[in-house]
Amino acid sequence: MKLVRFGAAGAEKPGLIDADGQIRDLSAHVSDLSGQALHPDALAGLARLDPATLPLVQGDPRLGPPVAGTGKFICIGLNYADHAAESGMQVPPEPVIFMKATSAICGPNDPIIIPRGSEKTDWEVELAVIIGKPAKYVDEADAMSHVAGFAVTNDVSERAFQTERAGQWTKGKSCDNFGQIGPWLVTPDEIADPQDLAMWLSVNGQTMQDGSTATMVYQVPFLIHYLSQFMTLHPGDVISTGTPPGVGMGMRPQRFLCAGDVVELGIKGLGRQRQEVIADPA
Repeated sequence: MKLVRFGAAGAEKPGLIDADGQIRDLSAHVSDLSGQALHPDALAGLARLDPATLPLVQGDPRLGPPVAGTGKFICIGLNYADHAAESGMQVPPEPVIFMKATSAICGPNDPIIIPRGSEKTDWEVELAVIIGKPAKYVDEADAMSHVAGFAVTNDVSERAFQTERAGQWTKGKSCDNFGQIGPWLVTPDEIADPQDLAMWLSVNGQTMQDGSTATMVYQVPFLIHYLSQFMTLHPGDVISTGTPPGVGMGMRPQRFLCAGDVVELGIKGLGRQRQEVIADPA
């Protein structure tokens, strides 16, 4: 099942994608894709609905992030050995954890906004894991039972803010519109193996990243288990699991985004995103 949220920012409605790729309105069955609506039992109830009985959404509405009420946007750094190498860093002995402000979250096709003073705004295609039921001190073997679904995310990063301004990485990761998620939340029954998904990203039509979740160092079940030792994961929390090589920071010479660029990215089975890069209008 592919679940979406559609409509103007801040006023999105829940929907699902039918067999013809059209959006069907779920508003009569669930108020939003958040909280208890993400529990596996609740999602199973939605899966039993006949999409043909749901109102068809007309036109081509904006897609918002496919999950609402996210309390934590947790990112895993250097989780692909080849990306660590291009960054000039070692694979860490335990997962590197940092937070991305939830105010960075936006829809899959919303613009990337170059923040004021930015010199090095970069791209990162990543697999996002969306939590469906609370996870605290979970065993790795049980970790996947806490997953509501998967999505594409672009972990947009300002490298000068991240690495040259002292302190934690969060300041380079949390600018407005630095967290595109979607287009869909894809439930686990549609993803045979989250560790075998091709992923890609292009800038102005030129492929920059061409990788696979197969090369993840710390895989999804372990990450859920590991994070749950330090914090309770709640429904709607998002785990962004790291990026393969091909980011602008790793190029020689380095390459970063400018207003007017177009970024496209996707993961097999999870859909694709398209973002225009603009200067911050504020």
